[in-house]
Amino acid sequence: MHQKAKDPAHFQGKKPLEHVLAARMKGQIASDEIHGSEMPGHISAFADAAKETSLILVLFWSLLNAFQVPPDSIHWILVFFSGGWLVWKTGRSALLGYSRLERMHRVIEEERWEIEHHRPQEKEELRAIYQAKGFSGRLLDEAVEILMADDNRLLQEMLQEELGFRIESEEHPLKQAAGALSGVIASAAAMAFALFLLPSPGTLAAAGLVIALTAGFAAKRQKNRITPAVIWNLACAILAIGVSEYLSQLLRMR
Repeated sequence: MHQKAKDPAHFQGKKPLEHVLAARMKGQIASDEIHGSEMPGHISAFADAAKETSLILVLFWSLLNAFQVPPDSIHWILVFFSGGWLVWKTGRSALLGYSRLERMHRVIEEERWEIEHHRPQEKEELRAIYQAKGFSGRLLDEAVEILMADDNRLLQEMLQEELGFRIESEEHPLKQAAGALSGVIASAAAMAFALFLLPSPGTLAAAGLVIALTAGFAAKRQKNRITPAVIWNLACAILAIGVSEYLSQLLRMR
């Protein structure tokens, strides 16, 4: 029985199943969230924004104190800085979300083009996918033929099975931006409350509390161990503050 020649440009020297696995990795890279793929993007954006805001504000506060800036001036400087930081974090989160969607759309259009121009190869891939699922014989043939008869259904199937896409689970970039916005506001409010209540110990305590709570919350949502996540995040924050303090002291000694 004559067998159709495989398109080397399509399979790139791989067997159909190997090509599917390579495409799956490509799809995971394209669909991977900037804040991680194991929890909703807006929640991850909230946690990251809250941690970064608390750390950068306490670093800024400690540097201003090190250079003996008057307390009233420190308050206003931090307020103005927080406004600019809020715009940056919110806008950056939205832009990263749109960039990710653009990558996904590009991969989807590439898969649509392959379906239109390399149908025999796509059929082989589809057969390899369903064979790996345990389909065989007449049931395998029927499943493949049904899917090949509908281009839209075939595209959806190849996106899910070959590339690992789950279109229905994707979040709008503005929703992720709202998460970042909420994180900055919540963290800045906690830091402001501590700054006016107990400037020296309160500011550090508020920053540590925000970092610990958001790190623990994110670890729980990702089903990771909470205690190590909290400890490592606090350790990194303490190290960053220590380095900043040390360098500011060196600068003042000059």
